[in-house]
Amino acid sequence: MLQRKLGRRIAALRKGRKLTQEKLAEALACSVEFISLVERGVNSPSVAGLEKFAKVLKVEVKDLFTFEEKKR
Repeated sequence: MLQRKLGRRIAALRKGRKLTQEKLAEALACSVEFISLVERGVNSPSVAGLEKFAKVLKVEVKDLFTFEEKKR
């Protein structure tokens, strides 16, 4: 569950910065496949990877874990 939320948050931040998965992968020196797996909640970045994601997305690491609750 947390992994999926993190992936959706990273995808939202990426889209908010008008970055494609390709551009994000290039900035992080990883594959587009890895970005896709992270955004779908299949894989998780390491702690060092979280720092890289935050830096490229111009947020603090803690902001990667700021999830909006769905309204019921």
